[in-house]
Amino acid sequence: MDAAKYIWMNGKFVAWDEAKVHVLSHTLHYGNGVIEGTKAYKTDRGYAIFRLNDHTKRLKESAKMTLIDIPYSVEEMNQAQIDLIKKNEFTGDNVYLRPFAFLGYGVMGIYHKDAPVETVMSAWEWGAYLGEEGMRKGIRLKIVSMTRPSNTSNMGKAKATANYLNSQMAKYEAIDCGYDEALLLDDQGYVAEASGASFFMIVNGEIITPPSDNALVSITQKTVIEMAENMGMKVTRRRISREEVYIADEAFLTGTAAEITPIALIDARDIGSGSRGPITEKIQSGYFDIVFGRNKDYEHYLTYID
Repeated sequence: MDAAKYIWMNGKFVAWDEAKVHVLSHTLHYGNGVIEGTKAYKTDRGYAIFRLNDHTKRLKESAKMTLIDIPYSVEEMNQAQIDLIKKNEFTGDNVYLRPFAFLGYGVMGIYHKDAPVETVMSAWEWGAYLGEEGMRKGIRLKIVSMTRPSNTSNMGKAKATANYLNSQMAKYEAIDCGYDEALLLDDQGYVAEASGASFFMIVNGEIITPPSDNALVSITQKTVIEMAENMGMKVTRRRISREEVYIADEAFLTGTAAEITPIALIDARDIGSGSRGPITEKIQSGYFDIVFGRNKDYEHYLTYID
């Protein structure tokens, strides 16, 4: 990780190396915290944060689901992220932002009502999540043995830290088996999502992506659906079986960190030509035009850092 100069912590900027918490902080022991992943891109007008308000609003919603009372408004946290970009004086093409609210030091035990809430905004320069070569040629995906928990035992709509143990174990299995990323099925055997990204496949020119039945409602997924439909492409949200995935013409992942990552192979089976397909490339190019401020039709999604 490339360290930055400052982190915003509970309303104040502190030096990167001084942003510390107590080892008995509640979230460290019981896993109840909420996060976001937001990204700023260097446009011709300087840095612009993509869909800032949507991401911060989702953080507040995740906190409400998990009974964490963040003591800052969406507007205050938006401004903190804007100020963080300014204060750190970044120079790279893109910057990843990580809003985080968690339960701090003060109480121990499962019941968390009296635990203090800590709110943190971090940012650092970060390249392609799954590698630059993967963005061009496509990655190797494995459908793992771990499944997404059902809605009766988990809150998949919350971007909660506890949910990511499932993702962590899935990705470890995939990489340990020689792949780049994990794809998880739901408890009924249908495609849910990757360890930290949404899944799309293309069949006969139709773009298909699963519903968010027990998965996070993805902001990048919404953007891709909107963009593809505006390009005149047919987009369908429905359940996808494992067998359908294997014979898709193209496939790709989407997410704030993953952006638009092509899939070349799933479970030892080439997807289409075994490389980035033409529709995926068009979606990828269109997405980067949006986030880098080159498509004025989507400029309302950008918060410029003046």
